[in-house]
Amino acid sequence: MDLAVVMPVYNEQDCIVDVVGAWRAMLGRLDIDFCVLVLNDGSRDATGDRLTAFAADPCIRVIDKENTGHGPTILQGYRLAAEMADWVFQCDSDGEMQPDSFGEFWAERESCDAVFGIRAGRAQDLGRRLISTASRAVVRILFGKAVLDVNVPYRLMRSPLLAHIVTQLPQDTFAPNVIIAGALARSGRRIRNLPVPHEVRRTGTASLGGWRLWRSAVRAFWQVLRSRATVDLAGIADR
Repeated sequence: MDLAVVMPVYNEQDCIVDVVGAWRAMLGRLDIDFCVLVLNDGSRDATGDRLTAFAADPCIRVIDKENTGHGPTILQGYRLAAEMADWVFQCDSDGEMQPDSFGEFWAERESCDAVFGIRAGRAQDLGRRLISTASRAVVRILFGKAVLDVNVPYRLMRSPLLAHIVTQLPQDTFAPNVIIAGALARSGRRIRNLPVPHEVRRTGTASLGGWRLWRSAVRAFWQVLRSRATVDLAGIADR
């Protein structure tokens, strides 16, 4: 098919029907062959029950799985999506970045190998702002400056390129999106960065905070550092 969308979900009972429904409606207007993969990462609230609203929709595939965390869930989705479609798009399920901007991403695809969002108007506390700044700096030093928002959950990528990278990443990779952004930047592929409005979360809470956030950031840093040597980009230019 044309497009597979990867949407990881954890404890989003209050917004998940609206978020999935909004993406379903927008993609339906584009006249493309698509599937939205909704990966329910062991939610402990009523998220799973709410997702049954899409059980009869052939364009929505809900995958209920054990809780493994955001990064491993994204990796699972990427590996599946890359086998299904020519293009893979990833978005989060919290409604902070709306589907309205996707049409511009889709229009750019023929002249690009990947299109990354830049979160415009994003409000962060000091800790998350420091971690985001450090992530950008590390990726620019190790991989170059082609991707401006290295961990953005709003990205469109050619499937063969994505598959070449994700098959080399361990399943427990904490921040695969950072590594994927870095690998694509280092490969010299055609990359476009487009601003996407970022809204304040209206429901639920972020799953990481306090010391857990900082511990996770250190873990992600070492994985990104190792990936510079372990991810083989040979042949990616020909894909």
